[in-house]
Amino acid sequence: MTIAVDFDGTIVEHKYPAIGKEKPFAIDTLKQLADEGNKLILWTSRDGELLEEALDFCHKRGLDFYGVNSNQPVGSLFEGRQGSTSVKVVADVYIDDKNLGGLPEWGTIYEMITGLREKRHKKRRKGFFGKLFR
Repeated sequence: MTIAVDFDGTIVEHKYPAIGKEKPFAIDTLKQLADEGNKLILWTSRDGELLEEALDFCHKRGLDFYGVNSNQPVGSLFEGRQGSTSVKVVADVYIDDKNLGGLPEWGTIYEMITGLREKRHKKRRKGFFGKLFR
């Protein structure tokens, strides 16, 4: 799955432009999701030096992202330039403190994402070939 995750108010407490304290279990949960094969995209309004500070903050804690404000991998020739002025990142899940209902605890977020992945996997198995190979 592709997971877009906000920084301020989601990974860290909202103290923009400063970096707030890490939200409990945010980094560990995101590292676990990445280890399980999910593509993590940092999806933030930070740019320039403020973005570099956020990326450095995460990197020092062992969290690196597949993409940054882009569906292109970090370091690709097309990173941030997809032939469009749109800044929309396409993801299966968006994690943001501005969600309707607010940001759940990170344990709940993990359970929701792994539940979605399992549900998708089961749904695929119910197709024509899934019925053949039960």
